[in-house]
Amino acid sequence: MRARIVKEFTFEAAQTLPTAPVGHKCRLMHGHSFKVEIHCEGTVDPATGWLYDHAEISKAMRPLLERLDHSYVNDVEGLENPTIENMCAWFWRKLEAQLPGLAEIVLHETPTARCVFRGEF
Repeated sequence: MRARIVKEFTFEAAQTLPTAPVGHKCRLMHGHSFKVEIHCEGTVDPATGWLYDHAEISKAMRPLLERLDHSYVNDVEGLENPTIENMCAWFWRKLEAQLPGLAEIVLHETPTARCVFRGEF
């Protein structure tokens, strides 16, 4: 049996988008209440009934969230231009080795704006 599990996390952070067009409001410092969904997919272990323990996703995410929460995201190496597209790719690079079956990362910057990333660079 194949399945996909999803674990959600939230963090608060400030940012600027230095490559946005001149005059665009996102070039100014602003903040978001981000929500990130980590999707893992694969074959369910018949003995446990799990793809794997959700706690493994939490363990992989903990240091990333500690670095991002209540931070100025632009100060994080690799996030100098922290669009949600670039942030998804950053999460992917940090998580792919630790989370077999990583299938998708969804990053919400507002309740109505998000990016879906499937690891294609």
